[in-house]
Amino acid sequence: MPRAEAKERNRRALLDAAFQVVSRDGYRARLEEIAERAEVTTGAIYSLFGSKNGLVVALVADYLRPYYEEIEQAVPAGLDLLEAVDAFARFYRRSCDVPDALSGLSLQITLLDMALHDPELGSQLATSIRAQESHLIALFTGRSHNGSVVTSQQAQRLTTALRALFVGLGQGVPLGLAPGADEQYFAYVARALASGMSLVEHDEDAS
Repeated sequence: MPRAEAKERNRRALLDAAFQVVSRDGYRARLEEIAERAEVTTGAIYSLFGSKNGLVVALVADYLRPYYEEIEQAVPAGLDLLEAVDAFARFYRRSCDVPDALSGLSLQITLLDMALHDPELGSQLATSIRAQESHLIALFTGRSHNGSVVTSQQAQRLTTALRALFVGLGQGVPLGLAPGADEQYFAYVARALASGMSLVEHDEDAS
């Protein structure tokens, strides 16, 4: 096997193994078990990712990248802001029902626990997640809303608010804590949140 191909094979195997082990064990995850599952040595982890934290950060980026690519497909150009938010909300709700939704929720909660135990890792994870969310900010920027065009700063505020809203709702769905929270409900609350953007801007300008 060519060296580059072998390197990519090992990288992929380690990310897949890390997803399983980290989702289950969190900050207690052992590099030895991850390497064993991937059929490589622990040295390969340091060679490819630099450290255990480097592996975890790469795992998050690897997990989120296809997710944001799917969002871009689900929210086409040409929609105004509220239509785009509606489409995003419906996509997010559907993602709560996919076969690996519980695994994703487990990873989400585990990563939060890891960040609380390791502030340095928490900072690295925050940087990685913000980098991925830049795709969502770009997706909302430039869309029409209330007779004007959404700025990058407005899109950033909206993305932060939508993330907070959907993380809470998204955790409630598989746990049975959000009865009746179907696609229509997700779209409704997301539209209500986005509709207040102009008011936020007005209040800031007045101050």
